[in-house]
Amino acid sequence: MKNRIALCGALIAVGLSQAIAQTAPPPPAWQQGRGTDQAASPLAPVAGKLTATPVSELPIDKLKLPAGFKAEVWSHGTPGVRAMARSESGKVYVGSRGLGRVYEISDNGKERTSRIVVDKLNQPAVAFHKGSLYVMAIDKVLRFDGIEQNPNVAPVDLTAKFNLPPEQHHNWKYIRFGPDGKLYVPFGAPCNICELPTQEYAQLRRYDADGSNMEVIGRGIRNTQGFDWHPVTQEIWFTDHGRDWLGDDTPADELNRMSKTGLNFGFPYCHANGIADPDVKKDKACEGVTLPVTTMGAHAAVMGLHFYTGNMFPAEYKNAMFIARKGSWNRTKKSGYDVVMVKANADGTNAQMTPFVTGFLDEKTDDFFGRPVYLMQMPDGALLLSDEQTGAIYRISYAKQ
Repeated sequence: MKNRIALCGALIAVGLSQAIAQTAPPPPAWQQGRGTDQAASPLAPVAGKLTATPVSELPIDKLKLPAGFKAEVWSHGTPGVRAMARSESGKVYVGSRGLGRVYEISDNGKERTSRIVVDKLNQPAVAFHKGSLYVMAIDKVLRFDGIEQNPNVAPVDLTAKFNLPPEQHHNWKYIRFGPDGKLYVPFGAPCNICELPTQEYAQLRRYDADGSNMEVIGRGIRNTQGFDWHPVTQEIWFTDHGRDWLGDDTPADELNRMSKTGLNFGFPYCHANGIADPDVKKDKACEGVTLPVTTMGAHAAVMGLHFYTGNMFPAEYKNAMFIARKGSWNRTKKSGYDVVMVKANADGTNAQMTPFVTGFLDEKTDDFFGRPVYLMQMPDGALLLSDEQTGAIYRISYAKQ
């Protein structure tokens, strides 16, 4: 009898443990890939500040730029601002992630005012093309025709045309129309590190403006958050985030050049300058992989990339890249939180990275006040720089001293 009772007790215990395992929620997505040796790590994503920061609380005097350059507040009061797109009339449209908003910012020459175009979308990004505002969220594509003249225009829903994959992780999109008139859209990996569940992730696509003629132009791209076309060659260059939980200094984020369509950039098997992944293994993991033009620092969160083509800045800045690094979380000492300049030959050789805007991060205390994310060139040659953390946009200009 005692043996039967003991056996029943053991079976009940096993059943309970299995039930608990089945009902326990999975770990949050950002913990995926974290080893057992890191289970006690205090590292976690930095929470965004999704409320407006008054201009009086923006410590812009802390920002440091090269001699002759100046940063000033261009607009504020638009929490979570990310990528920007400018219309023909000069209105600036800005997407966000955490709040799901799209803002319209108007400039009367003296001050900027903003309004919310659409709200409560799932991480919307924006592009402007031939008089229409395109808004792409993880699960929706909207086109606002003639919005400059008709602020309340109803959107055209193009969602069905774009065949959007459903996973949310790394699926926020930086979207932009290229020199060929096509809309370029990335679809990030639905994990920190994993075998892809389907092949519709970790890729960069392009479409006709109406969503037709989809083409996959690059694969093995974990999470690109920005791209631009070389002013001379018209080749697309893009940033890409490295995976987490391999330590403070590896693998590095990347700056890549796509010399032709159809290239493989390595994810999930190969990272940075040829680092084989220790968790998702493959023989000859980096064979046939296009390696980056240069690495951009581990966990620095490289975001927007812009080739400078204006005439305001000194001649040595012509065709150079400005790249915003939002800043790390998966690192014991923070890095990034800045804008860097990268100069390279058109074929990607001889890449050199130098600081351009610093001061968002206090390296002594490891505290930060802003997270720079995207750049946009204005007609006069100045650059606008968005700050997701404060909801401000800064104007960066140059004048001879």
